[in-house]
Amino acid sequence: MISDSAKRVLQIEAEAIIGLIDRLDHRFEEAIQTLDGCRGRVVVTGMGKSGIICRKIAATFASTGTPSLFLHPAEANHGDLGMIVRGDVVLAISNSGETEELLRLAEALKRLGIVLISLVGNPTASLARASDIVLDVSIRREACPLGLAPTASTTAALAMGDALAIALSEKRGFKVEDFAHLHPGGKLGKRFQRVESLMHSGNQLPAVGTETPMRDVIYEISKKGLGVTAVIGSDNKVVGVITDGDLRRLLQKDESMVKRTAGACMHPNPLTINRDELAAAALRMMEEKKVTSLLVASREGVLEGVIHIHDLWQTQMF
Repeated sequence: MISDSAKRVLQIEAEAIIGLIDRLDHRFEEAIQTLDGCRGRVVVTGMGKSGIICRKIAATFASTGTPSLFLHPAEANHGDLGMIVRGDVVLAISNSGETEELLRLAEALKRLGIVLISLVGNPTASLARASDIVLDVSIRREACPLGLAPTASTTAALAMGDALAIALSEKRGFKVEDFAHLHPGGKLGKRFQRVESLMHSGNQLPAVGTETPMRDVIYEISKKGLGVTAVIGSDNKVVGVITDGDLRRLLQKDESMVKRTAGACMHPNPLTINRDELAAAALRMMEEKKVTSLLVASREGVLEGVIHIHDLWQTQMF
């Protein structure tokens, strides 16, 4: 059955990855220390299917805070060696460890004094002997029934590359803010947008003073259409907030409230958020406090904007 074949492939590839766990010894630690000390780029190189895996590993390094690029080993031997500069570390991948183009590249790297880390399926192969650090990514068998097409071997190499990239990012203290900086586009970018990019400010910002009559407060809330207005002092610092829900409750209790001032009707010490916070943090705060808007204030308390829950939903980031 087709499903049985698929299950066999997944089982073999899963075993290949699990088999790597016991090999995370001092050599892996040494590789992380070397990569952490790299003052240039992590240059990832490999031929054929391994080269495709290398491109993905280089992308993972780059997206988790480590400058990285892919170098085709054949092109390196025909001029692209100039892409490597002093301070780089090269990560080479070869299941056989006998790839001719990589061996020629290893010789050139030795002359340039570039550190070479290799991921090989044969720890005694020529590439391993030419490397400064060797990580064993050997497998028991390929998932291909002919034992020819790179399958489990490329999966193992990819997993080890991911392990290196993530362990390095954790060692360097890579944070969600750093990730947001490197992913400004797409759904990830929307998820990591800052409050300042979504907040209402300037003429869109609903704000009244403490002495503003409630009749004018109602007009301000209606005009700006956010269901809320900030109440500020003479120094533009936030002192309170009034929502349309507050207006309904006040009118039910006392119809003469329209003759009062904003300062007499406001909620003092409202929730605020800094403009540099992630939009996700704003949404989390709204959900926890069961509110639909947050005032955006500087660390000194000066009003800078308002962010509404609809602004967050419209980004389609969740």
